[in-house]
Amino acid sequence: MGREFLDIFTGWAESYDETVAGKDDEYKEVFENYDDMLEKIAKLSGASVLEFGSGTGNLTQKLLAHQRKVFPVEPSKEMTEIAKRKSALRNQLFIEGDLENFPKPSEEIDTIVSSFVFHHLTEAEKNKVIRMYYNLLPKRGKVIIGDTMFLSHENYELVKKESYDSNKLNLLEDLEREYYPLILDMEVYFREAGFRTKFNQINQFAWIIEAVKN
Repeated sequence: MGREFLDIFTGWAESYDETVAGKDDEYKEVFENYDDMLEKIAKLSGASVLEFGSGTGNLTQKLLAHQRKVFPVEPSKEMTEIAKRKSALRNQLFIEGDLENFPKPSEEIDTIVSSFVFHHLTEAEKNKVIRMYYNLLPKRGKVIIGDTMFLSHENYELVKKESYDSNKLNLLEDLEREYYPLILDMEVYFREAGFRTKFNQINQFAWIIEAVKN
């Protein structure tokens, strides 16, 4: 359920915020317009939000700034510890869990969000959790996902080649190890679960999916 990657985040926790700020040249293009992406997700969300993979709390802060009630879920204790150092999050409750295994919120939620997390799931797991999220949401509730995705397998292979040619070998390892989805596959998973979707490209790698429950 994506927890096989937990050790990566344990080691990455201290430098994660620098990476998403564009200070790591290998990942600079991956996280281009990162802050804008989080802002868009926060603006699209409803009043009560279940956030998966809250990490160091960057999206959590955006949601709180927009007066959302947030239930952040994160499996990495190291990431959560860094989030709690941030002044806006000192009194925020963080929930231990992951995209599939988590305590259900004590009140109704109208939005489920994540940023750069969904690619930790296999294709079968993605399909499964989308159907599970459908059952958690009211009519017109939303799932909003910001993540690396590709238009086609050919596009994915091209990006891998460009990473190799540019000697971005850590990025290449990530692209080959994890489960980055195709746009068309995600559209099918959501449609078959009962959602209608919109896609918004943020940079060469990242997209936002806004899925609304029918």
